[in-house]
Amino acid sequence: MTDVPRTRLLCSTVSLFPTPLHMAFGLLARAGFDGVEVMVTKDPDTQDAGRLRELAEDHGLPVAAIHAPFLLMSRTVWGTDPLGKIDRALELAGSVGAGLVVVHPPYRWQTAYRGWLDDRLPGIESETGIRVAVENMFPLRVRGRKVARFHPEHALEDLGQVPHVVLDTSHAAVAGLELVDVFSRIGERLVHVHLSNNAGRGWDSHLPLDEGVLDLDPLLRALAGAGFPGAVSLEIDLRRHREDETALLVALRRNLDLARSSLTPA
Repeated sequence: MTDVPRTRLLCSTVSLFPTPLHMAFGLLARAGFDGVEVMVTKDPDTQDAGRLRELAEDHGLPVAAIHAPFLLMSRTVWGTDPLGKIDRALELAGSVGAGLVVVHPPYRWQTAYRGWLDDRLPGIESETGIRVAVENMFPLRVRGRKVARFHPEHALEDLGQVPHVVLDTSHAAVAGLELVDVFSRIGERLVHVHLSNNAGRGWDSHLPLDEGVLDLDPLLRALAGAGFPGAVSLEIDLRRHREDETALLVALRRNLDLARSSLTPA
């Protein structure tokens, strides 16, 4: 009987923002995660390969993924050109031994980036040994009006030609997508999951797993049943506990246990 591989459980450092990175690594190690996804921000430590290697070694917690600075709060980190950001993220990932770089899809006006996805992305893994995976997003709104990103309508369809996809469960909720159906449609192109719940109010809330309107259990059990070879990374908002280290640790362990329980093959 062939053993089904255990899906790795990571936690993104953005879950502990704005906790200093050395404290975040310590908390994640004590909680029992398999590794860390580093969100690149204005914090110099998130951009410093030597510092990241030091923290990983000190805490026995590998850096498994680098999230390039595509968030609003990091829009000027490493410049504003998405291709420059990707190049820097690939360099950082290679230096720390991370096999994955997470990026966001382009806005409609980012024609050079869209061309890069079509022409260059398919060959990046063979050139660098690192996967670049594109995360599903959702229609942005300004004063009640939609703003186009990759495509004005359906985020999942926009990713139809992307070789590697990151499924963000909170983003899927905002876009009105059903999680198991998304997993089925992406298929083997799914290499990474950002796991969180959602408030169901039309905005990207990234709630802890046991809060919100999403039933995450069917997705996690589907991943486990399929022997999902990628990683599931908790990307949850714990800012309400940021002044209480004990409460942070309790919340991390609770969410890790919830995810691990559902990811355990029957």
